[in-house]
Amino acid sequence: MGTDKKMLPKRIILMRHGESAGNIDQGAYATTPDHKIPLTEEGRAQAREAGRKMRALISAQSGGACGENWRVYFYVSPYERTRTTLREVGKAFSRRRVIGVREECRIREQDFGNFQVEERMRVVKETRERFGRFFYRFPEGESASDVYDRVSSFLESLWRDVDMNRHQVDPSSELNLVIVSHGLTSRVFLMKWFKWTVEEFERLNNLGNCEFRVMELGAGGEYTFGIHHTEEEMLAWGMSKGMIDDQMVRVNGSRETLNDCCTLQLDEYLDLLDVTDDEE
Repeated sequence: MGTDKKMLPKRIILMRHGESAGNIDQGAYATTPDHKIPLTEEGRAQAREAGRKMRALISAQSGGACGENWRVYFYVSPYERTRTTLREVGKAFSRRRVIGVREECRIREQDFGNFQVEERMRVVKETRERFGRFFYRFPEGESASDVYDRVSSFLESLWRDVDMNRHQVDPSSELNLVIVSHGLTSRVFLMKWFKWTVEEFERLNNLGNCEFRVMELGAGGEYTFGIHHTEEEMLAWGMSKGMIDDQMVRVNGSRETLNDCCTLQLDEYLDLLDVTDDEE
């Protein structure tokens, strides 16, 4: 990648928005555009509490000269509920700690169409369960695989930002990237990042309102949940034993270690014969 290792973000934190009006009343989508659905008062309180927890985690886990100078950069979906969530989260951080904020349309919620008639959406979502969550495309909307494509594009831009130091972070500072987005979008982000399969994606449970998951740079240069989250937590997220094992290897392992320890799923895709080239 050609980037000084010191310039890599120490942490990448994925966060879902707080409780919204649509979370407590599906009928809200019939009269209010999805992108304008607001947070409830409970959602605002959740976001303020999540901000305090996030700041405490970052400041407590930061060490050394860089750690004392930790900074945060936010990416946020343009939806009303995510922007409000960020505003409440931001109350836990001083201006000195925040490098910047970027609204990023590619991390918006999955598009379900325009105004959503509740009874019709119930039938559509039942059909999605039979068809498969990843490939089912909502009428006039998107499939999770469509979200995957735009999240992939966002990830490419994010890494260009890191490579070119567009966050303008000083090398003596510890950078934390926080992505305030939506449940499915966050799961698709992780699927792309860790190269999970469609079957592994289908296992995953949604994030709770204002739940955040912390990917930290391990000793071997790989990002992992294994530093801040327990195996029990990851199991509750719907991750398989193989997915969890991969996270734990990443705590201290390098890319070479991962290649040695993690299967490449050959048997799942190929009927390979246990013979040599000469025997063939």
